Amino acid sequence: MDLKFSHVDVLVENLEEVCAYYAKILNAKISTTQVWDRGGFHVRFAIARMGQERFMLVQPLAGNLRELLDAHGEGMIYRHCYTTPDIETAYDELIATGVQPEDENGRPLTLEDLRAPGAKRIIWLPKRFGHFSIEILEEEALEAFIESAFA
Repeated sequence: MDLKFSHVDVLVENLEEVCAYYAKILNAKISTTQVWDRGGFHVRFAIARMGQERFMLVQPLAGNLRELLDAHGEGMIYRHCYTTPDIETAYDELIATGVQPEDENGRPLTLEDLRAPGAKRIIWLPKRFGHFSIEILEEEALEAFIESAFA
């Protein structure tokens, strides 16, 4: 599978406070605030960029990430995110190895249902190691989404 590391997702309680901290202390560029609300999964998030390094700062409002934040507190890196130039091939390769990709709520994901904020196609791997998960996104679509978030 052709993957490239993209960013980590970090749970936060107060998005504005954390973004202000990253901007002031780490001189990070902060994107506009984005919202994702689908199927009981509801988050606000922003991207902190420092040179080539990126973090998704995620404030969960409802769903499984809200439960994770309530149980374990903020600052938790709960996901590593990778990009691929061909998400359909990545999906097929996962299925061939016996891995059933999931949606943001942990339900089996079909190839037709690959979605992310802004209608980008995305895959989550089943959690195998505690609360940690892996996400695979289409590279071109993610980069366009990130660029628009900073516009």
